[in-house]
Amino acid sequence: MFGALKRKLNRSRLNDEAYAFLFEEYEGDEMVVFDTETTGLDPKKDDILSIGAVILKNNVILTSKTFEIFLKPAQTISDKSITIHNIRPCDLQYAQQPRMAIESFLRFIGSRALIGYYLEFDVAMINKYIKPWLGITLPNRQIEVSSLYFDQKINLIPQGNIDLRFDTIIKNLNVPNMGQHNAVNDAIMTAMIYLKLKQ
Repeated sequence: MFGALKRKLNRSRLNDEAYAFLFEEYEGDEMVVFDTETTGLDPKKDDILSIGAVILKNNVILTSKTFEIFLKPAQTISDKSITIHNIRPCDLQYAQQPRMAIESFLRFIGSRALIGYYLEFDVAMINKYIKPWLGITLPNRQIEVSSLYFDQKINLIPQGNIDLRFDTIIKNLNVPNMGQHNAVNDAIMTAMIYLKLKQ
């Protein structure tokens, strides 16, 4: 009930009805797995550099339906962040303005459920852009793979110390490592994690 009230309040804050589709009830069989690469880990001061996503349909990863976009950051990219995501200033030469990029992402996801690894951070980064613009936060249902993994492991090892690092999860689930810190690859690996956990 609290979730429904929160969603209703969020909907009432939407200041552009062109984006009412985000609140529509989704009745299809697709979900979106997504990831962001950012200049840092603070949604208040850091920027999104890229967004990668892939569609899951009937427990199949549709690699033909991927989404990848690069955003122009408001700040200079630090050397430290470049070593993490390998996105250099020259890679952003043709990057889009943030609002245009986020608009493309919203139209890609529609009202589908979102899946991710530490999704709360990625959603917070998207919300940083859409709240001042549209007055809302992302209303999509969210599924966190590290929570699913934890729930599965804690049943097998009660009171155990569960390692929730991405590398550990993909290794324990025998998911191929496609190389991290590329938003699309991370989204595809996260989709494989989700499917393994749902089997």
